[in-house]
This record gives sequence, structure tokens and C-alpha cells, in this order.
Amino acid sequence: MSQSANAHPGEPHDLNFAERLNWLRAGVLGANDGIVSVAATVVGVAGVTNQSAPIFIAGMAAVIGGAISMALGEYVSVSSQRDSQRALVEKERQELAEDPEAELAELAGIYQAKGLSRQTAMQVATELTAHDPLAAHLSAELNIDEEEEANPWHAAYASAAAFVVGAILPMLAIMLPPEQIRIPVTFAAVLVALALTGTLGAYIGGSSKRVSALRLVIGGALALAATFFVGSLLGSSGMI
Repeated sequence: MSQSANAHPGEPHDLNFAERLNWLRAGVLGANDGIVSVAATVVGVAGVTNQSAPIFIAGMAAVIGGAISMALGEYVSVSSQRDSQRALVEKERQELAEDPEAELAELAGIYQAKGLSRQTAMQVATELTAHDPLAAHLSAELNIDEEEEANPWHAAYASAAAFVVGAILPMLAIMLPPEQIRIPVTFAAVLVALALTGTLGAYIGGSSKRVSALRLVIGGALALAATFFVGSLLGSSGMI
């Protein structure tokens, strides 16, 4: 009896499933960056002054600068990845045009190395080549799909948006409470948020939720404590 591709409905058979997970994981990481970097900035300034205006201005500068930096970084990274993929696709297309027999033998060799017999490997390579030679070689040799090309603009927008979403929390936590409790409230809000995003990131990646959350909480606490200490030190020294 033949089995369909949907014999196990609980398993992700969508070819874009891994890519979607990567995007979601990148979004969580971007939000973490927004939380930590903006929180560290506003807490550091709060260590120097209790006035709301300087804290707000420094926080907004951190939000805008961080979002732009994240967007530029993702745009450059994904653009480079896309250019490299296009170059590989063009190289493979040229090789197929110049020496198709050698490419067929190479494809058969790949499947033979994976455990197929020589005859079966050649049959598989021949049938795949008859259907779509370029797609067959790109998949077997390079594990890429010509149709699945990352968009650098989408990556830039998503990265910037994730950063801003994460940055909203420390901005609200530092600006809304009374001056006497704004720093402890920000510490608590940021650490709780990092524990949640760490747990979510671990869930997406299939790793230990406790270890991931603890790692982020400790790192965030150290960052906040360091910037607050430096800010307090500079403020008390009269340098600012």
C-alpha cells in the first residue's frame, strides 16, 4: 500500500517550514537586542540624572539608531547571501550547458554516495535531469532552491520592526513610573521580558527553555547593572 506525503500530519512537510522558523527566531533575537540595548541606555542615563527629558532623548536615540543599524546589517547580510546564491545558480547553469554528461555522472555519484546502488543512482539522476536538470543539481549539490530567494528589504524591515517592538518595553518601563521606582521597575520588566523571549526562542529552536531563559536573564542583568554603575559613577564624579 502506498503512503502519501501527508501520512504524518503532525510533521512539517512544507518546504518553507525551516525558513519560517529562521525568520521567527531572527525576530525573537531582534526583539532581545531592542530590549537589552535600549534598557541599558536609559538605565545608564538614569544613573546620571533623574530628569525625564534626557532619559527620553537618549532612549529614543538608542531606538532609532539601533533600528537603523539592525536594518542595515540585515540588508547587507541578506543581499550578500542572495548574490552568492545567484552566482552559484549561474555557475551550475553554465556547467550544465557546457558538459551535461559530466554533470549527469556527478549527480549520479552524489546519490550513490548517499547509499543508492550505482544503477539506481544513475536512474534517479537521469529521471531528475529529464524533469529539471538545474533544480536537480542545485538541490543535490548545493541544497538551494532557485525559487526561494531571500528578499533583503523584507529582512531589513523585519529586523528593524523586531528591534522597535523590543525597545518599547524599556521605554515605557523607565518613563511611566515615578522617579523613585523607575529603575527597579525597568530592571524587573526587562528581566521578565528576557525570560519570556528566551523561553520562546528555545521553544522555536527545540533547546532547553530553562537554560536559554537563564542565560538571557543573567546577561541582561549584567548589562543593566554595568550601565547603571557607569552612569552613577560619572554622575557622582561631576564629569557630567
